[in-house]
Amino acid sequence: MWSLRAWRRQRLLARHPVSSAQWDAIMRQLPILDGLDAAEQQRLRERAVLFLQHKHLSPLPSLELDAHARLLLAVQAELPLLHFADLNWYQGFHEIVIYPDDFVSPQRHRDASGVVHEWDGAHSGEAWLHGPVILAWPGVQASGQWDGYNLVIHELAHKLDMLNGDANGLPPLHNSMHIEAWTNAMQSAFDQLNAELDANPGRETAIDPYAAENPAEFFAVTSEYFFSAPDQLAESFPAVYAQLALFYRQDPLARLQQLQQRHSAYPANTKDSALATNG
Repeated sequence: MWSLRAWRRQRLLARHPVSSAQWDAIMRQLPILDGLDAAEQQRLRERAVLFLQHKHLSPLPSLELDAHARLLLAVQAELPLLHFADLNWYQGFHEIVIYPDDFVSPQRHRDASGVVHEWDGAHSGEAWLHGPVILAWPGVQASGQWDGYNLVIHELAHKLDMLNGDANGLPPLHNSMHIEAWTNAMQSAFDQLNAELDANPGRETAIDPYAAENPAEFFAVTSEYFFSAPDQLAESFPAVYAQLALFYRQDPLARLQQLQQRHSAYPANTKDSALATNG
């Protein structure tokens, strides 16, 4: 049966092709795509093109983004949705504002005693309810490695979370998932991480301690790790990994392990890779 929506989609793809050379350059820059099969790569390639047609990238005047840079961002944005049948999960916003560096943003927090604290904080990304996503370009460039960091996935995880309203760590779950299993896995791991930090605030935790800020940040950070350090996440919080695998309908850990089996020189320890990258 003929579909206007499908016709428009194919027309957009035909008008904005990605060459083999362009795609090879993206694959070289984003190791977290390693191990995707040909069909997955083609689907990701097409969805990245559609993303760029549906979302407006707004770099600040001092920053210029060429076609490769735009595709680099779009591919990382679409990786979490690779196995989602519905393409409309990134709804409720149309713009991504890109800063040339980290930016200062006013922050406000009410503590347990009711006192409101306000300050200016430096950030590399933000996602606003009913508003744009804001990214610092150096953070986008640093993303895509097997090191537990991905600014694009982090901020767009917030947007998935916000589909139910304010970000609270509970995105709309698929019909096959159970909210009790999700809540138990996430809350238990969140409480464990906070208990570790309460006992020793300076200790090195299994995942970025920023995940302990609140349930929304826990979901965003663990989404980063799910795609960029799946072995660390699965080892530290296996129930969280299992729930994210159900939600994102992917298994990056299996893909990483296959890469390690096939290539002896492939990074065998993502934690060591993260230390080397960030140190």
